[in-house]
Amino acid sequence: MTAPAWRLRRAGAGDTDALALVAGATFLEAFAGVLDGADIVAHVARNSSAAAFARYLDGGAVATLAEVDPGAAPVGYSLLTPPDLPVAPLPGDIELKRIYALVPYHGTGLGTALITRALDDARATGCGRVLLGVYGGNRRAHRFYEKHGFTVVGERRFLVGATWHDDRVYGRGV
Repeated sequence: MTAPAWRLRRAGAGDTDALALVAGATFLEAFAGVLDGADIVAHVARNSSAAAFARYLDGGAVATLAEVDPGAAPVGYSLLTPPDLPVAPLPGDIELKRIYALVPYHGTGLGTALITRALDDARATGCGRVLLGVYGGNRRAHRFYEKHGFTVVGERRFLVGATWHDDRVYGRGV
């Protein structure tokens, strides 16, 4: 089955429920069978609720929502925020805190479109470098970011639920 067509648009305050829905679903898809189920549920409840997205947007985050055409069901998103990573900050840094697409949309160009839009948005706001953290065991994500010009610039410990994990921190100039 071919995935329906999608489109990107800037997400705003009225999109927090849609962002939360796709955030929870994509996190579960990405980490079910990899991370502990209770940790996934706790992490999503704390970090991917509509209230969490409202706080991000109120704090100046830039969110892009991918929606199916027709119908506008959310199928992916990205989120740019001020950096919160354990690397020496450079002036103009921004963090690509999240970028996810539902599995049926993998291989459709959606991931590339989302990362391209995030880099364009970072550039438009005067940022010089995009940083991101990714689970150390997520080889598929490592390949994706490296294909798009990101290199490892550090490491971090990341708490998911009650369990600490080792992450890679990637960076790339815009």
